[in-house]
Amino acid sequence: MPAELPGAADAAIRIRDVRKVFTTGGREVKALDGIDLDIAEGEFVCLLGPSGCGKSTLLNAIAGFSPPTAGTIVAGGRPVTAPGPDRAMVFQEYALFPWMTVEKNVAFGLEMKGASRAQIRERVDALLAKLNLRDFRDRFPKDLSGGMRQRVAIARVLAIDSPMLLMDEPFGALDALTRRNLQDELLRIWAELRKTIVFVTHGIEESIYLADRVVVMTYRPGTVKRDLRITLPRPRDPASPEFNDVKREISRLVMEEQLRHEQAEAAATAD
Repeated sequence: MPAELPGAADAAIRIRDVRKVFTTGGREVKALDGIDLDIAEGEFVCLLGPSGCGKSTLLNAIAGFSPPTAGTIVAGGRPVTAPGPDRAMVFQEYALFPWMTVEKNVAFGLEMKGASRAQIRERVDALLAKLNLRDFRDRFPKDLSGGMRQRVAIARVLAIDSPMLLMDEPFGALDALTRRNLQDELLRIWAELRKTIVFVTHGIEESIYLADRVVVMTYRPGTVKRDLRITLPRPRDPASPEFNDVKREISRLVMEEQLRHEQAEAAATAD
């Protein structure tokens, strides 16, 4: 299933020969090596691989939090040198302000942008309705379930209307039923708003369920092992033979890298 990559001129995100080296304990660790990737406007792409493959490192580089050691990343036609409002980040840990209500958390970015009270009220009301949070607008994060907190985190990034959403295992800490509900919620929002989404996951089934393309990364140093276009029609049925055919192929690719990870850990322990 070779991917048909978007042309560079059409890419919302263009990554060329990106490398990332960390220095720790007096030695260098090569996290990424020679990443080339184009992501089209409105495309949903999952970065998939075992721990240590650099998928979160690559996402942080796209976000501008941790620039690459070498290579270039262009987002929205501009080189990425720092975080920017065009690239909104959703973390696994929710990253909500505990002293603010749901309504205040969602409104925060709009207030920072200097939006009027009327604009903030209209935008927040619409998002609370879209994400089924209207009855919780006056609650604090501590009073919410994990799934509700993540809904608030998604509403907060949608409020500033960034064209690109960068999501770092946002459903990883949730139970299976809540995770599926939020996956469906995210797909509904994506279909309606057509944001460009880069989504990091270690879940093979999750990546196939969500993405237009699944980018399988190698164990350290992280490179693109395979870039697979998922052509299954939506909504996707994880129990279907077609879904499981794709799952077997991607599982094989990921398990090859997981084995490399385990072998590297065993060698390090032996040393």
